[in-house]
Amino acid sequence: MKTYNSKHRILILGASGFIGNAIYKELLGYFRTYGTYRVPKKIFEDNHQFFQYNVEEDDVYEILEATKPTIIISCLRGEFRAQTIAHQHIAEYLLEHDSKLIFLSSANVFDAYSKYPSYELDKTLSGSIYGHFKIKIENMLLRLPKKKVAILRLPMVLGSQSPRLKELKQHLEDKTAIEIFPNIIMNVTTDSKLTQQIHYIINQNKYGIFHLGSTDLVHHDDYFKDIVKQISSKNGVIYKHVYTTNEDRYLAVLPKFNKLPKHLEITSTEVLEDITK
Repeated sequence: MKTYNSKHRILILGASGFIGNAIYKELLGYFRTYGTYRVPKKIFEDNHQFFQYNVEEDDVYEILEATKPTIIISCLRGEFRAQTIAHQHIAEYLLEHDSKLIFLSSANVFDAYSKYPSYELDKTLSGSIYGHFKIKIENMLLRLPKKKVAILRLPMVLGSQSPRLKELKQHLEDKTAIEIFPNIIMNVTTDSKLTQQIHYIINQNKYGIFHLGSTDLVHHDDYFKDIVKQISSKNGVIYKHVYTTNEDRYLAVLPKFNKLPKHLEITSTEVLEDITK
């Protein structure tokens, strides 16, 4: 049986998804790492570190009791009300045990603000159902003892296996229109950089709010055209310009207080290079 240097037992909720699975692969060799999957699949059923968990039907407490994690990483997807209840149960577990939660949030907690990029201590305000839901979970977690929680606000996460990239390739294959948003200024990251950042946060026992986007900002339309150039040599790509506003709108998360070391930063150019490796 493998021995680990670390005392940590890690549970990744949503470990079968794109980001969750990348985190699982990053941490697996260093910690006793468990994950949950939703849809039965032989690769997960055969892995005794994985538990089937449906957020709408199952109680997360059973998984917590079975794995006894010191660190829970939440990349859950599913019905928002069910997720809220699950996180309430996680919060109760944290208070009763020597455990900590790393919650993957989103730049969408700021999507009602548009004039500037957003920093860690800025007030959250969202106009979307998704952003509103993430704010609700964040507010619940911010009432817990500080050292129990790390909230990671993420921009668009890309990678060679990301749903976004697969969708782009499908549009190119089908010769259908790719939606681009000319007035949105955003930042980006990759699954591989994010997993390194999470590993560092665990090792250094960090807590608080982290903004984990690229250090520079890009326009959505220009950047997606750059991605298409990287992944395809086809001519006649069809773009559908979607205007949400006549003015530039920011949907970008930048760090001011909780900065990570230089080697854990990433630029939008490095993201482009990474997704085509």
